[in-house]
Amino acid sequence: MPYLVTIGLEVHCQVKTVTKMFCSCRTSFGDIPNTHTCPVCLGLPGALPVLNQEAIEKTLLTGLMVNCSSPEISKWDRKNYFYPDMPKNYQTTQMDQPLCIGGGVPLYDHCYPTDSRKNIAHPNKTVRLNRIHLEEDVAKSTHLGNSSLIDFNRAGTPLMEIVTEPDLESGEEAFAYLRSLQMILQQGGVSDADMEKGQLRCDVNISLRKLPTDPLGSKVELKNLNSISAIRRAIHFEIQRQADDLDRGIPQIQSTRRWDDDRGETQLMRTKEDAHDYRYFTCPDLLPIRTAPLLEKVRPLVPELPHELAARFEKDFGVTGYDASVLSSDRHLAAYFEAALDPSIPGKKVANFIINNLLGTLNDQGTEIDACPVTPDKLRALLRLVENGTLAANQAKDVFAVLYQSPDRDPASIADTLGFKPAAAGALEALVAQVIASHPAEAAAVKAGNDKLLNFLTGQVMKVADPKPNPKQVTECLRASLS
Repeated sequence: MPYLVTIGLEVHCQVKTVTKMFCSCRTSFGDIPNTHTCPVCLGLPGALPVLNQEAIEKTLLTGLMVNCSSPEISKWDRKNYFYPDMPKNYQTTQMDQPLCIGGGVPLYDHCYPTDSRKNIAHPNKTVRLNRIHLEEDVAKSTHLGNSSLIDFNRAGTPLMEIVTEPDLESGEEAFAYLRSLQMILQQGGVSDADMEKGQLRCDVNISLRKLPTDPLGSKVELKNLNSISAIRRAIHFEIQRQADDLDRGIPQIQSTRRWDDDRGETQLMRTKEDAHDYRYFTCPDLLPIRTAPLLEKVRPLVPELPHELAARFEKDFGVTGYDASVLSSDRHLAAYFEAALDPSIPGKKVANFIINNLLGTLNDQGTEIDACPVTPDKLRALLRLVENGTLAANQAKDVFAVLYQSPDRDPASIADTLGFKPAAAGALEALVAQVIASHPAEAAAVKAGNDKLLNFLTGQVMKVADPKPNPKQVTECLRASLS
């Protein structure tokens, strides 16, 4: 029988700072293991933590971007547990007075999986947040058969935990939530939010029940989820597994399960601890902080969010909703688009070239937009050649291919090298007359109203023309001669 699915997410996001949360060790990824450590992040006796103000400010900035409130006083707590990746046997975190409370993350339609965008169950949905608190990350464990390796470079990295209310109902909504959240975090410069680098990690809580009036079912937490697509697959599997159990009369117990992506299944790890099992208590080494002065400092830094950027692009530059969603999905791409705009070129044409040509080339080359060798100025110069009739759209693609490999060159000189030049009026008219004389039947058909043959005659002119004129210019000259 069908069940109502309730999903909540706990997202752990590394905050983009130079140093760790409670010490001056440098944050890093991919460096030689255990080279960025000190007595504080190694948990040595007598070492005392010092707060990283930048991490606190960026967490508060995140809260402002997603409409959280903040308590007047926020404090730090110890979460006690033993595990090799936490050498102090406790984690410094926040329990009852986190930096950010409430708020919500909008689910952008273009952030849903491609195969589900036509059937979005709840368009314009916003997922409510319970809280955002700040803590320290643990070390990285690598398990090798009967042994494990620990790299403490990651230990102590500032880590936001972003906790939703149980508002999600499917793997598709979870997918959209994570992509939307990722875009917002990147837009604010709070985090690169790269799951492949462990900068964004997610635990999923799922429960099933029969009726809306029933209490929530027992919560099952999923761990070991290392990509957004894996999270979607894991949710699909777990929903089916719980439904099959309930159909057979097997009750669910509060537990933690790991996702095995190779097998495509979840596996029981342990029954779930409750909060009291961690013996939270106030951290004696760190003073509480007043949030008001820090909020006033970061409030001017709140950027345009993706949906705000998209709305402005549509209104001010005449791009379509789809174009606006693509251009606003990355802050570097949005900045590139705005820098490439020119009053003489319709914004739609700039958007089309960026989306259809530039992004495709970057994708083929494995290059991000912020490392694009073609500057917005050079792209603008290229598009001016199209707008003034010097180049046709296909010719502009050829010029761009050369420009991408030789970004220091001028687009106009590349067009000259490739033989793309406006034809002198007299020379073009002579070529048109020559082609019409050579193809009397086709010319007569055009005169009789068969405009499709204009393309044939245009092609014949392009074959003999040197340098190559704009095909649109040729077609217009043919039409005038045959009218």
